[in-house]
Amino acid sequence: TGDSGAAWPFRYRDLEPYYLSAERTIGVAGTDAGDPTAPPRSAPYPFPPAELAPVSRRIEAAARSLGLHPFRLPLAINHQGSPGRSACIACSTCDGFACALGAKNDLATTVLQPLLERGLQLEAETVVTRLLHDGRRITGVEAVPLAGGTPTVYRAREVILAAGAVATPHLLLASGLERVNPAGDLVGRYLMRHYNEIIFGIFPTPPDREGRFHKQLGIHDLYLGAQGRRDAGAQGAATPRLGDSASSIDGPIGAIQQLPTPPVALVKAEMPRLLAPVLAPLVRNLTGLLVMAEDQPRYENRVLLDRESPPDRWGLPRLRIRFRHSERDLAAGELLIRTARKVLRKAGAFAWYRHKIHTFSHGVGTVRMGANPATSVLDPDGRFRGIENLTVTDASVFPTSAAVNPSLTIAANALRSAERLLARAPVAAATGHAGAAH
Repeated sequence: TGDSGAAWPFRYRDLEPYYLSAERTIGVAGTDAGDPTAPPRSAPYPFPPAELAPVSRRIEAAARSLGLHPFRLPLAINHQGSPGRSACIACSTCDGFACALGAKNDLATTVLQPLLERGLQLEAETVVTRLLHDGRRITGVEAVPLAGGTPTVYRAREVILAAGAVATPHLLLASGLERVNPAGDLVGRYLMRHYNEIIFGIFPTPPDREGRFHKQLGIHDLYLGAQGRRDAGAQGAATPRLGDSASSIDGPIGAIQQLPTPPVALVKAEMPRLLAPVLAPLVRNLTGLLVMAEDQPRYENRVLLDRESPPDRWGLPRLRIRFRHSERDLAAGELLIRTARKVLRKAGAFAWYRHKIHTFSHGVGTVRMGANPATSVLDPDGRFRGIENLTVTDASVFPTSAAVNPSLTIAANALRSAERLLARAPVAAATGHAGAAH
C-alpha cells in the first residue's frame, strides 16, 4: 500500500461469518478444494459447482502441467433449480447478459424481490441529488425524478448510502459533507480499479464446440506475490515455472480467471475497427483468460467535482475522474498476462489477442474505512465520521482493492455494518438508498 496508510480495520476471521451469510443469501455454488490462497472456512459453500465444460478441463490440464493450481470459481448461479425458478442450462450468454431463465443469483432475484414482497418501497427512476444535514445529522435525502421535476425529500432516522465507488463520493461532495469529516480531504481519493485485461487464445479449431458457459476456473498462484510463492513451496506445493519476474514486484500481484468465448456481436463492438472484420469470423476459435492485478491505493487517483462546468440536468455538479495505474500495477498486470499466455499456449492456442479493459468496473476505495480518523473517512462500522446517522456500505469503503471480484466482500461487509447499526438502534430504523439511478 506504499505510504497511503491503507489498513483494513478488522481481520478476515471477523468478516468470515458474514461471508457465509452472504453466500447463503445469494446462493453461491463452489468448493473448498484447490485454491492455494483460500482462508479457513467454518462451513462449506451452500451449493456444489456444476460439472466442468470440456474447454475448462482443457485449460485446467494445461495450467496443472505448468505447476499451477487451478481451482473452481465460486459462482452465484442456480445450478440445482428451486421452487418457482429454473436451473441454469449453461448457455453461452451468461457472463455478459441478463439471464432469461432467472438462474443467476443476482441482487434483483435473490434479495430485492423477496424484500419487495415483505414491504420494501423501491423508488425506481429516481436520482438522489443531495444529503441534507444540520450539524451532525442527515435531516433529509433530496431526490428528483429521472425525467426531471420537483424534488422530494425523504426523511429517516438512519441513512444508508450505497451508490458505488464513483457515485457515493460524488453525492457526499455535492452535499458538502467533506467539510464535517476529520479526513474530509480524502473523500473521493484513493480510487482503485483493478488492472484488468483479457487475453484471448486463438486455436486451430473451436475449443468450445458445445457452446457451454465456461467461466469456471481461477488461478491464484501469483495472488500473494513472490512471498506467497515461496510460502507455497515451503509447504510442499509445486512451485509454478514462471521465472523470477514476481520477485521484483512488491506486494500482492493478482488473479487469473477463465472467461467464456465472447459473442460475435460483442467482439465486433469492442475490437478496433480495422481488426474486427478480420477476427470476428474466428470468434468460435477463441477462449480467454481475464487477469486482475491488485492496484495500489494512490492519493492522486480520485473523483472530484467539476466546478467549471454547469450542473447536470438534475442539478448535480458534474464529476471528474483522475486515474492512472502505477508502474508497479502495470508490471503486475504484465506478469499475469505472460502467465495466462503460457496456459493458453499449453492448451493449444497458436496466437493471442490482448484486450485492455478501461471501464471502472471493480472500482473501490474512495470513502475508505479505518481505525484512524486522520486517514480514513469511515469508522470500522462504515459510519461517516462527523455525521451520526450516515453509514456507507458499498465498494467505496475498501482500504485496498484485493484482486478478485469485490461483490461478495461488499455483501459481507454490508451485513456486518447492518448488524452493528441494528445493535446501536434496537428499534427498526428506516433507511434511504441513494444514487442507484445516477
